[in-house]
Amino acid sequence: MDDRPGDVAWRYRAWSALTVDELYRILALRQRVFIVEQSCPYLDADGWDDRASHLWCDDAAGRTCEAYLRVFGPGVKYEEASLGRIVTAPEVRRVGLGRPLVREGLARIASAHGAVPVRIGAQKYLEGFYAGLGFVRASDDYLEDGIPHLEMVRT
Repeated sequence: MDDRPGDVAWRYRAWSALTVDELYRILALRQRVFIVEQSCPYLDADGWDDRASHLWCDDAAGRTCEAYLRVFGPGVKYEEASLGRIVTAPEVRRVGLGRPLVREGLARIASAHGAVPVRIGAQKYLEGFYAGLGFVRASDDYLEDGIPHLEMVRT
């Protein structure tokens, strides 16, 4: 399935507007995937969350975060606007949340900043996924926490 049905309730908040429960669910998903699943010990609390807006959806019961990304305006993390920490929970992969998640993030950037370029740091194995959403390679491959990455830009 390319896209999940339109029943996704996206939530979007600035750092200061997140509740403790929302933040807990978001951080639990990020740690579960980026640290535990990927066997990659690194500091997820990287000092950027307070400068980002946060986009996510929870499961139907509102108990776990199923998909998440953070949004930065132009000039915050990069010269361009950017999306980061893009993640879906293992149990909902391949049901069509990834593309709508990134599209929603891009829509939030466009709504706030207009038609601006967007930069991401992507895991190399996802280059084709992001290319399908209009991103093009903008760097050589590099290692980040032992995982091959590349930068991509969508103009």
